[in-house]
Amino acid sequence: MGATIIDGKAVAARVRAQVRTDVEAMVAGGGTSPGLATVLVGDDPASAIYVASKQRACAEVGIEAFDHRLPADATRGVVADLLDGLNADPAVSGILLQLPLPSRLDGPALTALIDPAKDVDGLTPVSAGLLAQGAPGLRPCTPSGVMELLADQKVELEGARAVVLGRSILVGKPMAALLLEANATVTVCHSKTRNLADITRQADILVAAVGRAEMITGDMLQPGAVVLDAGYNRVPGRDTDVGDCDFVSCSRVASAITPVPGGVGPMTIAMLLANTVRAAEMDAIVA
Repeated sequence: MGATIIDGKAVAARVRAQVRTDVEAMVAGGGTSPGLATVLVGDDPASAIYVASKQRACAEVGIEAFDHRLPADATRGVVADLLDGLNADPAVSGILLQLPLPSRLDGPALTALIDPAKDVDGLTPVSAGLLAQGAPGLRPCTPSGVMELLADQKVELEGARAVVLGRSILVGKPMAALLLEANATVTVCHSKTRNLADITRQADILVAAVGRAEMITGDMLQPGAVVLDAGYNRVPGRDTDVGDCDFVSCSRVASAITPVPGGVGPMTIAMLLANTVRAAEMDAIVA
């Protein structure tokens, strides 16, 4: 029997619908709509497309979008001043600095300037520290989306053996922390891991986020494993992008698997919207 295909589009649609309901309730209660400020430096086409999709998503759920675009030659000081202004702006609930930045700018250092209470990407050092300590805070969007998919599938995490492939601050590390917080037993693998297949075959849950096309094949899985593929890779000569897992062979072994596209990807923006509402709610409590 083949694996259950986890429909990320459907789950993301439910998250967005809940966000829309939450925004409507905030406004009906006398509050204002949450606001998401996006900051794009330069003219990278992929980043521009991604920012535009975030702007459209905000409009669909009633979040006010503030679109800030700076030229590729913008100085660190100009970017920092913009972030400082957004930190102080009460209309802005969340701030997203679109990465990657032009190579001459220090992305992590500039991201760290974002007020953690408005860090809807969950990437500031304070947000990472709160996650590491299990304290309340805003969590990175893609790992949060994976957790939402696991919850939708009613996957039992407590005591489960989870393997995370990748150790980036964007996905791998926070993913491991969220799974650990849910009482899974977590192993993180990376480019220096020896005997990778021996480890992946022990996984009840496998999250792939390494950016290597179809590196995980069915023979590297434990029968019945749940596979979440957060990879997104372009392969010359292929009409569609592919994940880090070979979907055909993995789906013959796994009990459930996300496709690429249409699996983890749609969850990222959905959770960004949810984080923006959460940031607004937290701000209202403090106020």
